[in-house]
Amino acid sequence: MSERPHHKPVPRETAFFDEHQDGVDPALVTEAAERAAVLLVRGAQDSDDDGVADRLVHLADTEGIEAIAEVWSHAAADSLAGCLWRLYLLRSWVHADPTGVARQFEAGRSRAEVARVVAGVADPPGPDELRLMVDEVLRGIASGDFADVLFRASAFARVVAVGRAGIAEVADADVRRILLLAEQLEAAGHLELSRGLGRSRLD
Repeated sequence: MSERPHHKPVPRETAFFDEHQDGVDPALVTEAAERAAVLLVRGAQDSDDDGVADRLVHLADTEGIEAIAEVWSHAAADSLAGCLWRLYLLRSWVHADPTGVARQFEAGRSRAEVARVVAGVADPPGPDELRLMVDEVLRGIASGDFADVLFRASAFARVVAVGRAGIAEVADADVRRILLLAEQLEAAGHLELSRGLGRSRLD
């Protein structure tokens, strides 16, 4: 009987690190995403270029919402990158289905009066008015009052959430999803007022 050759087992740790050694450190990805968001927002606020606001508004159109998602969709809701992802997601949704969103906003505006006023949507809130409103909100990023951008977007999402809750064919999960978005944007707005989102990364 011949002796079987003996192979030294490869330690599990070694195999794991060999397999992932070329991977990207998630912490570095997060840091890079936040840094890019800071430069985009704070750079726009410091710019004298009148075209910056328009370029910010149409970033999702020129780069694609998928490209934006790849960079910012995993960022925390209370980070500048996370805020930008939520704002662009909201804009893309409004532009993709302005009629449906207008219906939901109309259903909620009488039951969320304060939020409706803060959102600043024209009355009556038709599809064109909603597209203009959400673009105007994003254009505010370049004005220097990012907290106002977040509060307006939050108020709009809150009205839509209230409207969704009153539409029978809308699932409860979809109502909770847009309500959570509204709450996250509002909380981020308060953080922006108190300490300035991403300010530490400018040092």
